[in-house]
Amino acid sequence: MNKSFACALVLAGGKGTRMHSDSPKVLKTLLGESMLYYVYKALKPALGEDVFTIVGFEAGQVESAFPDMKDRFVLQAEQLGTGHALQMGWDRIKDSGAEYCLVINGDTPLIQEQAVTDFLEAVKNDVADLSFMSITPDKPAAFGRVIRDKAGRVTAIVEAKDYDESVLGPASGEVNAGIYCLKISAVDSLLSKLTNNNKSGEYYITDLVDLAVECGMNVTAVNAGNSIDLMGINSPLELAKAESALRLRTAEKLLENGVTLHNWESVVVGPGVEIEPGAEITGPCEIYGSSKICRGAVLQSHVRIVDSFVESGAIIKAYSHLEEAQVGRDCMVGPYGRLRPGAVLEEESKVGNFVEVKKAVLGKGAKASHLTYLGDSEIGAGTNIGAGTITCNYDGVNKHKTVIGEGAFIGSNTALVAPVTIGKGALIGAGSTITKNVKDGDLGVARGRQVNISRTSKKS
Repeated sequence: MNKSFACALVLAGGKGTRMHSDSPKVLKTLLGESMLYYVYKALKPALGEDVFTIVGFEAGQVESAFPDMKDRFVLQAEQLGTGHALQMGWDRIKDSGAEYCLVINGDTPLIQEQAVTDFLEAVKNDVADLSFMSITPDKPAAFGRVIRDKAGRVTAIVEAKDYDESVLGPASGEVNAGIYCLKISAVDSLLSKLTNNNKSGEYYITDLVDLAVECGMNVTAVNAGNSIDLMGINSPLELAKAESALRLRTAEKLLENGVTLHNWESVVVGPGVEIEPGAEITGPCEIYGSSKICRGAVLQSHVRIVDSFVESGAIIKAYSHLEEAQVGRDCMVGPYGRLRPGAVLEEESKVGNFVEVKKAVLGKGAKASHLTYLGDSEIGAGTNIGAGTITCNYDGVNKHKTVIGEGAFIGSNTALVAPVTIGKGALIGAGSTITKNVKDGDLGVARGRQVNISRTSKKS
């Protein structure tokens, strides 16, 4: 699709009262990403960067969530309806140089790029002045009803609350999906004719259909059957159903591509995640952000991964959490391991149960098997970290680094007070508090001398 053929206007200014939220409805998330994220993702292949967004309620939150779009937001200070939103963005639309404008609500996260492309192609083939997508759902709910004449031509869209069967007759079941394609030169003269003479006192974009029909313009409706992909989200229940549908769609695609999923109905994978064929995942499991799971990696149940990289042969055991971490080939994490931002596990290293790693690198084959905190650290290959070891990296003002050389052995219950360096092959006695550097191969011990005192009193 030629970019100059169409631009897009996303309507994202509403509060979404039925969501009972203090944040804009379009920022509610599915699989870790906002509704608006999915709409942008569906539009980009056909329209590129020619996408404008109407913002209103808590506009700053929406703009902050998409800094790359900052020059393409249009403020609707008063939310007076969809027609008013279109009027607010019309100057930007005309300045885009496009022939058509696709108008879409920001609360339709299930829409896919193929549906957008097909719709634009249909408009192009029909040479329509105004076209919209319609659906025939099992429950029409609050969607606007599509009115056609006996010849099947579209004559109007009537909002559900304004539909009077005594005047219009029984509804057909076909409803407006809220996605329009407007020929800019044709619709330009109609916008000023919109009124708010209805029960809501708002300006409806649907009234453009009436106006276009009256002017003899070519008005078409592209029916998409009963597809739920085009339906907007207006309540927590609808959000949950949409997220469930998206989760299952994603899991099915992974299975088809060769990823092994156990308890697959409870595997949650975000839209930006890459999982290679041959990976094995057991649900419940959550993977979000820009994470990548390589072929041969194994994720056990109750694992949560965000923006992390897991290489081939790595095993992430149950109940482990990874955030902005890198796990190398044939590594092992958990169970109950926690890798925080900046954690890097090089090949064959191990982080065991109840070990927390933050902004630290474990060299090849290094091990911290249990009950340990490693922060702001560099740990050499082959080093063994005993149970209960902690790096004391924070002095109350600044963070300091701990460096441990290759092949060192850190005894259990050791406190390493940074900044400190432990040399290659060094041995730290259990229970030590190390505040000074230890040279290569040396033994470091820092603890009070044991004193045994008899508890048996002397007989008189």
